[in-house]
Amino acid sequence: MSANEPSEFVDARVGPRGSLENLSQIEIDKLLDTGQGGLYPLFRRCALAVLNSGARTDNAKEIFDHYRAFDIRIVRHAWGVKLEMQNAPAAAFVDGQMIRGIKEHLFAVLRDVVYIAGEIVASGRFDLTDSASITNAVFHVLRNARLLDHKARPNLVVCWGGHSIADEEYQYTKEVGYQLGLRALDVCTGCGPGAMKGPMKGAAIGHAKQRIERGRYIGITEPGIIAAESPNPIVSQLVILPDIEKRLEAFVRMAHGIVVFPGGAGTAEEILYLTGILLDPANQRQPFPIVLTGPRASAGYFEHICRFIEATLGVEAVRRLAVVVDDPAEVARRMVHGMDAVREFRRRQSDSYNFNWLLSIQPEFQQPFEVTHESMRALQLKRGQPPHELAANLRRAFSGIVTGNVKEYGIKAIERLGPYELAGDPTIMRLLDELLAAFVAQKRMRLPGSVYQPVYRLVA
Repeated sequence: MSANEPSEFVDARVGPRGSLENLSQIEIDKLLDTGQGGLYPLFRRCALAVLNSGARTDNAKEIFDHYRAFDIRIVRHAWGVKLEMQNAPAAAFVDGQMIRGIKEHLFAVLRDVVYIAGEIVASGRFDLTDSASITNAVFHVLRNARLLDHKARPNLVVCWGGHSIADEEYQYTKEVGYQLGLRALDVCTGCGPGAMKGPMKGAAIGHAKQRIERGRYIGITEPGIIAAESPNPIVSQLVILPDIEKRLEAFVRMAHGIVVFPGGAGTAEEILYLTGILLDPANQRQPFPIVLTGPRASAGYFEHICRFIEATLGVEAVRRLAVVVDDPAEVARRMVHGMDAVREFRRRQSDSYNFNWLLSIQPEFQQPFEVTHESMRALQLKRGQPPHELAANLRRAFSGIVTGNVKEYGIKAIERLGPYELAGDPTIMRLLDELLAAFVAQKRMRLPGSVYQPVYRLVA
C-alpha cells in the first residue's frame, strides 16, 4: 500500500473476508462497466460509503465530492478476486491494513450488488410488480446474506431512530441496548450512527457480561441512504436491499419486536410504514411488540408523533404503539414479554421464527416511490381514503423529505428546482407543518452544528 496523502487518502489492494471469494467473468465485466447498464457507479458509491464509516457528515454529495478521485476495481487471480482501490479514505486503515470489520462490510457490498443485479433483477425469477414475488425477493436477499441462518427462539429487536440525535438521547439508546443484551436479545438497526449504533454498543456489553459469544448485530441498508448513514463498526452482519421499501419490509419480516428512539423525518417514515401495515385488518391478530422510547427530555418528540398519527389516521392507529419514557429496563421487559406471544403465535400458525411470512403488506407499501418534484406534488394527502392508504402516502411524503435531506440525487434536484411541494387537506397540511416545524426546531434534520435548509414547502 502506498500513500498519496497520508492524512486522508491511500491506495490499497485487499482480499475478501467471508462474503464473496469468486466472481464470473460476466459479473466482473458488469462491475467494471461505468455505463448506465453497468454496476460500477452503484458499487463505487456503496463501497465509498462503507470505507467512510465514522464520518461526521450526513451529506452524500459532500462525501462524493470530497472523494471524487476514489476508484475501485476488481482484480482477478487464479485463486479468486481482490479489490484494488485508489484514493480511498485513510481512516479505513490501521498501520497499512484495512480494519477487519470494514473489510467484511466492503465484501458484503460486493456480494449484495452482484446478487441483486444477477439473481433478483436480471434473472426473470421475480416479478417485482407482484406483492408475493417482492416478498420472495426480499427473503432470497436475506437468505443469500446468511441473515436467516439463526435457528432459535424469537429474540431479534429492530431498533429505529435518528442518525442525528443529541448526546443524552444517544446515551439512552446505549442503555436500552444494554438491557436488551442482558436479556439475551439481539439487535438489528439501519446500521448507521446515532440511534442505530447506540443499541448495538449497549447490547455488546450486555452480551459480554452474560458470556453470550454469538450475539447478532445486524445492519440493513439500501444504496440511496448508505452514504449518509455509513455502517457503524459494531455491525457484524450487513445486507443491502435494493430500495427503501424492500429495506423496510426486511425489517418488519425479520423483527420479533421493534423499539423506536427519537429521530426525524426518516424515523417518522418508519413509524408510518409500521402503523399502516398494522392497520391492515389481516394483521389484527398478529402479536408485534412496539415501544417508542427516549429519555425524559425527549418525551415531547413522541407526543408530537402520536398526536399527528391519531389526528390523521385515527385512535386505532396509536393503540399498538406503547410509549415508555426514561425506563430502559421496562423497554427490555416489554420486548421479552411480547416475544413470548410472538413465539406462541408463530408456533400455532406453523410460521417461521426468522421470517414473518404471515404479515400482510399491501402493494402500496412495497412498490418503490420514485421521489421527484412531480411525484411529491401528486401525493394524495387528503381524508376520505382508507387509513392504511393515507398512511402509505404520508410515508411517501416523509421518504421524499429524507431524499431531499441526505440522498445525492435528491440534494441535486433541490439545488436545481427548489423545495418539493406537498399539497392536501388544510387540516392535514397544518398537522404536517406542526410536526416538521418541531423536527426543525429540535435540530432533527441534520447532524448537530449544521444549519438546516427546508427541502419542502406545504401548500393548501
